[in-house]
Amino acid sequence: MSELRKDPIVGRWVIISTERGKRPSDWSEEPRIKSGGFCPFCPGNEDKTPPEIMAIRPDDSQRDVAGWSIRVVPNKFPALQIEGDLVRKGQGNYDMVNGIGAHEVVIESPNHAFDLTDLSDEQVAQIMLVFRSRTLDLKKDSRFRYILIFKNHGVAAGASLEHSHSQLIATPIIPKRVVEELEGSRRFYHLKERCIYCDIAFEEQRTRVRLVSASEHYIVIQPFAPRFPYETWILPRTHFSHFEAMPEQLYAELARVLKDTLMRLNVVLGYPPYNFMIHTSPIQEPALSEYHWHLEIIPKLTRVAGFEWGSGFYINPTPPETAAKELSSAFVKTSEG
Repeated sequence: MSELRKDPIVGRWVIISTERGKRPSDWSEEPRIKSGGFCPFCPGNEDKTPPEIMAIRPDDSQRDVAGWSIRVVPNKFPALQIEGDLVRKGQGNYDMVNGIGAHEVVIESPNHAFDLTDLSDEQVAQIMLVFRSRTLDLKKDSRFRYILIFKNHGVAAGASLEHSHSQLIATPIIPKRVVEELEGSRRFYHLKERCIYCDIAFEEQRTRVRLVSASEHYIVIQPFAPRFPYETWILPRTHFSHFEAMPEQLYAELARVLKDTLMRLNVVLGYPPYNFMIHTSPIQEPALSEYHWHLEIIPKLTRVAGFEWGSGFYINPTPPETAAKELSSAFVKTSEG
């Protein structure tokens, strides 16, 4: 029987519609074989991208040449432009801000055929530290209020190039979904003087019904009211409101946990397209007791249609308890072989 569930943070309702349920093998798959051909992100084509912002390479003195392991460049077709002054204006009832911001691409590997799960733990850890480094640099710009780090993997998830990469966009306003999370977390904190994400991590570790995995400093769960099947959250078990504010060693552990989680999703769902997003506090805010950074992974298995757009409800055919059970046992399958 279908069930309505309320997200405890933002108050959003979802419908868990088991009548629409599917086995993991029923989800459509994207082909893993990459097409090849010309790729501006491959070594040797550095002149086909804007000049690099930073790169991890043995010789730091060389720029925009091959020999790098990770490379960060401005997006050639940016959503926002970094040049100019921030101007806010209104026209009657309408508010506008000129398109000031930053839009960067993190090319995660020189190997065109590799996905994130093909990289070593050390390479993924370097990517996490690059995310931190770029955040710390961009937050010095007082025009920017929020930095969203995200990855689109696969055509269905919005990736326009198949070479593995992630993106970072700095914006002069705080996005609506972040505001909703901040306000919901603040309401809970004012009522109970506790962080709701810390409570969620504790409760999911205690009950284990939606627990996927846990390490010393991270917990991986299926949220209680997921919008999408196999929606997965990674939360630090210690409270940090800002992604960029953690001790350096925690990024290496995050890399291992993220890679392990993506491998579990690959085993259960057959290498699905997915998006991941790092939800963190606004960069100009001090450390917040009420908010807790986390990473959300959303496999692209269903489509948002008329009912969802019209009502604000999401219909999810897979109970999170079922998804957690399948994902938590996926490691056994991979280790056996």
